[in-house]
Amino acid sequence: MGLLDLFTLIKTKAENFLNEKNAVTDFLGNLEERTGIKKKALAVGAVSLTGLYLVYGYGAALVCNMIGFAYPAYYSIKAIESENKEDDTKWLTYWVVYGVFSLGEFFSDIFLYWFPFYYAFKCLFLLWCMAPVSWNGSAIIYDKIVRPTFLRHEATVDNMMNDLGGKVMGAAENLTREVLTTLVKNKSLVVTPQSSEPKSLPSPSVAPLSESEPSEEKMIAAEEEKTEYLRSN
Repeated sequence: MGLLDLFTLIKTKAENFLNEKNAVTDFLGNLEERTGIKKKALAVGAVSLTGLYLVYGYGAALVCNMIGFAYPAYYSIKAIESENKEDDTKWLTYWVVYGVFSLGEFFSDIFLYWFPFYYAFKCLFLLWCMAPVSWNGSAIIYDKIVRPTFLRHEATVDNMMNDLGGKVMGAAENLTREVLTTLVKNKSLVVTPQSSEPKSLPSPSVAPLSESEPSEEKMIAAEEEKTEYLRSN
């Protein structure tokens, strides 16, 4: 397929999209009624402004991610609801490539961010991955890179995932067992509340005087008798 054929196909797809009944065409139809400008011209203008914004505008990353997500998500839902399964494979392939690309971009974005026109090239790359052509980007990347790598390491990844799943389940069981053991121990250490009735203080016991010990009065009387006896002598 030549470049001219590609532009013709894109033009046909765009015209078919503009003739469909959806939120975008309804919005463009309202603008056409108010301004008198045809929907096709409005769509071309919107695409041109979006391209310029991706090059010079603030928040180009958000716009680029919306382009790479909104259109494929819309047609993925339509593919799920349709009886044809070929479009399901097409959009599943796109999402696999999109996920691999996003993972790689996460680690390299800090460097790629400084390249001029990075988000414009990223948007073109995502459009290539979702393009309705035989040399679709997602199909080429999946067949040349993702699929061979997956088949080469499929057994290793499966064993790793099984081991990881077993370890996670074992850790969850041990954690649950420890939590239950701790709860049982804490419950056994709880002291039952005592009765709230006030206790009477013990009355102080007074030890009785021993009969052999003289009382204080007897001692005073004995001293007085002794004094009188000394005076009389």
